[in-house]
Amino acid sequence: MGGFWRVGRADGTDVRSDLFWLLGLALVMVGAGLGLRDPWPADEPRFALIARDMVRTGQWLVPMVGGDLYQDKPPVFFWLIALCLKLTGSFRISFLLPSLLASLGTVALVYDLARRLWNRETGLAAGLVLLLTIQFVWQGRQAQIDGLECFWITLGLYGLLRHLLLGPSWGWYAAGWAACGLGVITKGVGFLPLLVLIPYAIARAPKWQPRPVSGGGWRWAMGPLAFLGAVSVWLVPMLLLAAVDPKVAAYRDEILFQQTVDRYASAWHHQEPFWFFIVNVIPGLWLPLTALLPWTVPRWRQALREADLRILLLLGWVVLVVLFFSMSAGKRGVYVLPAVPAFALATAPWLIELTSRPGPRRVFFGLACFVTAVAALAAVYLGWIAPDERTKLLMEEGIDGVGPLATIGVLGAAVCAWLRPRRAMLAYAGVLTAALLVVGFWINPAIDGSRSGATFSRLLESKTADIPELGMVAYKEQYLMQLRRRTWNFGHARWREWEQEADDAAAWLAAGPGRGLLIDEFVRDRCFKGVPAVDVDFENRKEWVLVTGGAHAECVARGRLDAALQYAPP
Repeated sequence: MGGFWRVGRADGTDVRSDLFWLLGLALVMVGAGLGLRDPWPADEPRFALIARDMVRTGQWLVPMVGGDLYQDKPPVFFWLIALCLKLTGSFRISFLLPSLLASLGTVALVYDLARRLWNRETGLAAGLVLLLTIQFVWQGRQAQIDGLECFWITLGLYGLLRHLLLGPSWGWYAAGWAACGLGVITKGVGFLPLLVLIPYAIARAPKWQPRPVSGGGWRWAMGPLAFLGAVSVWLVPMLLLAAVDPKVAAYRDEILFQQTVDRYASAWHHQEPFWFFIVNVIPGLWLPLTALLPWTVPRWRQALREADLRILLLLGWVVLVVLFFSMSAGKRGVYVLPAVPAFALATAPWLIELTSRPGPRRVFFGLACFVTAVAALAAVYLGWIAPDERTKLLMEEGIDGVGPLATIGVLGAAVCAWLRPRRAMLAYAGVLTAALLVVGFWINPAIDGSRSGATFSRLLESKTADIPELGMVAYKEQYLMQLRRRTWNFGHARWREWEQEADDAAAWLAAGPGRGLLIDEFVRDRCFKGVPAVDVDFENRKEWVLVTGGAHAECVARGRLDAALQYAPP
């Protein structure tokens, strides 16, 4: 691996070469299969639908889904998908493109920061190990907000550390705060880079180095002003509109209070114990970084004894981020993704040394062999031990799993045999890349019909061809994306008031002839028990049926006709 790292070389050609290979590898690993699938649940169809309607309607300020206000997230991620759609004209490319670009940007930022804090080869190590970290590379392949939020947070941390450790650099200091503001209007937690100021303020003793910043006076106020300026890009126009539009005023109150403060302090879903991230998420999803802890922890300890402010700020910030999310009852594994780049940065200074040692080599090579063995054994299981499961997979997902799994196993075995433990890190990179290529170009296109809701939507269209007006209760966003006909719904994500939604749907069905209603078993038990229904299919863990009349009178009486929203696809 010595020749790979090119230790001691730091001219512009080497830097450009590093970025070429790092970004090229990121493009292959994250971008494999771009344009070959539609949006998949849980979040992708919703976000893509919002962006598609922004382009169609020209309403960019307040996100809407299915004709209803979308109050869960600010609009920046949707803006970027919509912009990509206008630029590319391809929906399948545009909905994944912001996440891909965010991943490339995050890798470049990590490389450059490590190069400046230590040296060029450490930057290469940081960028490479970040790309090999499971949660980072997998999340970059999803059209979810978290990948973009990770970029903004990494940019914010980059700007602050350029100032605090390599400065003074007041321009980067302001840029870091501005990135935090853009992160806030992307998901809400974009302020997280500012937590690095806590360990920086605590470690005030002169022994903590490097600490080049001194004085500054009024220039420290540039940061908060830059933050407010970035947030105001969306917040100020939205607040002005809310002052004259009651619906937008309700949207303002929901997104600024219930979806931020209340959601953090009193989460109503995804409730997990305090230790969820430490036990259930980080050990597995932060591989291989977590597998290197037996060797990195002693080096971190020595660096802290030597008062290395770089390691203190990086590790202290990671701990604070994980602690911040752990203190809320509502937890999803992806929440701690923004801490992964900083964790990779803290590991990188010793990575070149570790890759020459037997223990870490065994870790990387063991991971490569593990991925290979799991794929091969799964292929054997489906092909010879459990053929019924193979048939079930083909029927439900549209793919024969033996072929792609066996291909991953063969490719992985070839990579391991070629590179061997001496180049263990590259072997793991090769196996992981091979697996992602098979997933992107083979598995994902094959299962797209079932995962995207396209198959279900075509079936629903065939069963409702003679029904002039179709309503859907507790609809899934992928159905609105895939259906080619006009539909009615009764509001987005009303699961906290599903009884009222069922009543509203019953009133709509009873209000006019020629109407049909797609319902699940809960709505059927509440308002259509005993009413003849046509079975449609089992989808999204629900049995869906179609009713054309017979709603219970008490449901109709409780329903509100003004709750019905009409949605027409492009």
